[in-house]
Amino acid sequence: MARKAKKRKYSKSSGSDVKSEMRRYKKGKAKSGRGGKGGKVKSRKQAIAIGLSKARKKGKKVPTKKK
Repeated sequence: MARKAKKRKYSKSSGSDVKSEMRRYKKGKAKSGRGGKGGKVKSRKQAIAIGLSKARKKGKKVPTKKK
C-alpha cells in the first residue's frame, strides 16, 4: 500500500535561510534587532527565529508566528 505524501509546512528554501543564519551564529557574527544594531545572538533558538523571520520577509512558505 502506497503511503500518502505529507504536505510541507516550510519550503526547502526557507530551510536554507535558517541554515545560513545558523552558520553566522556559530561564527559569532549574528546580531539581533533592526539592521543588526542589537546585541549578539546568544542562543540557537534565537538564530533559528531570525532565519525564519528573514525567510518570511522574502515571501517564502513559512507558518505565521505563534503568540
